[in-house]
Amino acid sequence: VQLQASGGGLVQTGGSLRLSCAASGSIFNIVIMGWYRQRPGNQRELVAIITSGGSTNYADSVKGRFTISRDNAKNTVYLQMNSLKPEDTAVYYCNADKVDFGVRYHYWGQGTLVTVSS
Repeated sequence: VQLQASGGGLVQTGGSLRLSCAASGSIFNIVIMGWYRQRPGNQRELVAIITSGGSTNYADSVKGRFTISRDNAKNTVYLQMNSLKPEDTAVYYCNADKVDFGVRYHYWGQGTLVTVSS
């Protein structure tokens, strides 16, 4: 599975960005797609995930501001980020979890930098 992320950039506090992540390759049995981020000096953390059935889960810090969605026809997951704050500044990574013969595999895309200026 290859994941191609895009959409990062520089935005002012209160602004919006939309991240996209397109999956390609052996995409069958992808059960979860999501976004993680790594802020300067911190470990990578969950931002939002969405299952193949459409269920979602968000980090408390982004609830009500970020929305994850999935276009199964395009094998793409999106992260709409509104009301951005300087603390949202991070490298954002797309993730996909796939299950093959009962074994779970994790795939990561390249990071995309989001910078929120105050």
